[in-house]
Amino acid sequence: MSLPDYLPFGKPSFSELEIEAVTRVLRSGWIGMGPETLAFEHELAAFLGTAEVVTVDSCTSALFLALRVQGIGPGDEVIVPSLTWCATANAAVYLGATPVFADVDPDTLCVTPATISACLTPRTRAVLPVHFGGYAVDLIGIRAVLPEGVILVEDAAHALGSTYPDGGRVGTSGNLVCFSFYANKNLSTGEGGAIALADRTTADRLRSLRQNGMPANAWNRFSQPKAILYAQIEELGYKMNYTDLHAAIGRVQLRRQAAFETLRIAIAQLYSSALLKLDSDIHVQSGAGAPGHSLHLFVVRLPIRKLRIDRDTFVLALREHNIGASIHYPPLHLMKHFQAYGRSAALPATEHLSRSILTLPISASMSLADAEGVMIAFEQVYRRTLKEGAS
Repeated sequence: MSLPDYLPFGKPSFSELEIEAVTRVLRSGWIGMGPETLAFEHELAAFLGTAEVVTVDSCTSALFLALRVQGIGPGDEVIVPSLTWCATANAAVYLGATPVFADVDPDTLCVTPATISACLTPRTRAVLPVHFGGYAVDLIGIRAVLPEGVILVEDAAHALGSTYPDGGRVGTSGNLVCFSFYANKNLSTGEGGAIALADRTTADRLRSLRQNGMPANAWNRFSQPKAILYAQIEELGYKMNYTDLHAAIGRVQLRRQAAFETLRIAIAQLYSSALLKLDSDIHVQSGAGAPGHSLHLFVVRLPIRKLRIDRDTFVLALREHNIGASIHYPPLHLMKHFQAYGRSAALPATEHLSRSILTLPISASMSLADAEGVMIAFEQVYRRTLKEGAS
């Protein structure tokens, strides 16, 4: 069985509400960073339960600025998981620092206190854990193994709505926590990102850095007749600001998160139940379908030893059924670009996972009927590719 139309792994859900919000901004005559952006930052801070949110043009920029504002630079080492999108490591490289790659736990797909400890050196200045797929990392355990002065910056690109093991929502740890609003994310505005934090002084500096080092944004400068049009620039800044067009979409998406979460949990539970019935040797990421996991990704680990084909061929077979399965991610420490930075020790769990994991479609634009179709196709491909005698 094939689905009638191709089902992407993470298609955003936009309604007439988002369309109306964008139309309102277009008609206002102000589409850059302005009142919608400020309102979105305030509403997102309330949703997360944190004091400050600073929006930027991407999560990549958020990670870069989070490291930049804390003084990371040449000669520093930044520990990152190898199992992540390249932006996690590139944020350190942009600043002249060296990424050092850590292994992950094969069940959570996240770094652990032990895998971080194995990477520590006297040059370690920061650790950048990823809440992979929406599973929140054990920050308390990681903090306990870090020497004094080593900072934590969280890559929460997958984790809007996730909760830490202690029950707090991701974004409330007191670290600088970086989110993504890219097209396939749980809250999508097409592009964009944000940094959640507690300290107002650091937040104000981030707001300056995102707009070329200016102390006031364009809305404040030009919306008030008596505002000072130009001000002293005190440090190098960047063009990384958000826009009201994106923020208007984000404000609507924020109000729809509860419904999105309910649907994602239902899809994940359907998948998990069907896969367990199919073969108990097929594993899914820990916490998938349980409260606290944002379910940005639904990751499946295949028992490759039982199949006649490799993982890549399995993914292509699913795509022939219009199932937009994908791979998250090829390990960074094996890529030529990152090998040039030195330390790339063997990471056994990551290297095994890189040959056995795939991502099934999960999004708020799907229906449960779509999910059932995914499982029917998955079972057909799986049974067809089992080695003789394997079960």
